[in-house]
Order: sequence, then structure tokens, then C-alpha cells
Amino acid sequence: MALVLLIEDDLGVREALRLGLELEGYQVLEAASGAEGLRKLAEGPDVVVLDVLLPGGDGFGVLREIRRVSAVPVLMLTALDEVEWRVKGLREGADDYLVKPYALSELVARLEALLRRSKRDEEVLSYADVLLYPRKMEARRGERLLELSPKALQILQCFLEHPERLLPKETLMQRVWGEEVEPNTLEVHLSALRRALGEPMLLHTLRGHGYILRK
Repeated sequence: MALVLLIEDDLGVREALRLGLELEGYQVLEAASGAEGLRKLAEGPDVVVLDVLLPGGDGFGVLREIRRVSAVPVLMLTALDEVEWRVKGLREGADDYLVKPYALSELVARLEALLRRSKRDEEVLSYADVLLYPRKMEARRGERLLELSPKALQILQCFLEHPERLLPKETLMQRVWGEEVEPNTLEVHLSALRRALGEPMLLHTLRGHGYILRK
């Protein structure tokens, strides 16, 4: 039975969603604010439903805090049917977006899709002696835990999904940031990843072409 963390300040909406989700077989954790939601994140929900408009700060700020510590799937809810709001949410790390008003059946279908994708992400990615657990956002080299930022972990995931394949800068930028960023930004995270991986070196630069993970 999947556990849903529902972060929604409107009591009526929250109760209706809780009842509907419970009838569909979900367990539900309720939070009336972003701060409460972040505290309940420690209870290990399988998926988060997050309202964009929350008291004491918007849902995007809560989303950023979630992404600092967890890769749990996040479905955002909003009454703002503007493209820029949806794009902002997805770029901040949301996995899906649903505009109010919506049917419960559509919400449930989207949650099911996120949970299926998350289950696939539980598979361990590996190359040489490097292991990555995407769901836990944890990486190891041998028995050593790698201290990596969320962005560096996402970059490592790209390489582990395509080992021994050349990845241009533009590909990494699009996969990790969703857009091109300053080259120095990418280089900072790549340097941190190289340092964390240590020796023997696995991450190589092909100047003018891109990067490759190989022995």
C-alpha cells in the first residue's frame, strides 16, 4: 500500500483528497503547511502531492527543500493554468503537474504512473565498482559512501545510464537542469564528482567533444 504525503492548506480540499485516496487504497499523511510537510517527509512517503500556493511561502520553495534531501516523486497541484508556472515547477524538480479543477481519477492515474516510474528507479545502477541508488539518492564506490550534491548525483546517474558512451555538455545540461547553463556551473559539479569518485579515474574529458565514463 503506497503512502502519500498530501501538503495542502485548504482543509476542505485536503479532507476530500484524503478520503478519495484512501478509497483508492492509499495511506495518506496530511500536512497543512510546507513546514509540516517537510517534517513529515521523514516518515518516508512513496509520493508527495504538493499544492503550489501555501501559507508562509509558496510550494516552489517547499519543492526545493524536498529536492535537497529526497528524490521522492512530487505531483504539484495549482489553480494557475499558466505555462510558465508549469515549466517553473518541472524545472524546480516536480515530476508532474495537475491544474485545478481536476478529477480524482486523473490524480490517481498520475500517482500510479509516478509510482511505476519510481519503482523502476529503485533498480541499482552500476559500473565498475560504482553503485547508485537513485531513489535513495545514494552513491558508493566499493564500500565508500560518496558525498555528492543532488546535481552531482544526477550527473552520475546520466553516466551510469550510458557507460562508455560520449556525453556532450549540452546533453548533460538538458538532462540535469532542463536547459543550457553556464559551462562553469557544469564544470563545478563535474569536478566535485571526479573528486568524490577518486582513483582509479573513471570520468574522462574528451576536449571539444564531451565526457565519458570508462575504466
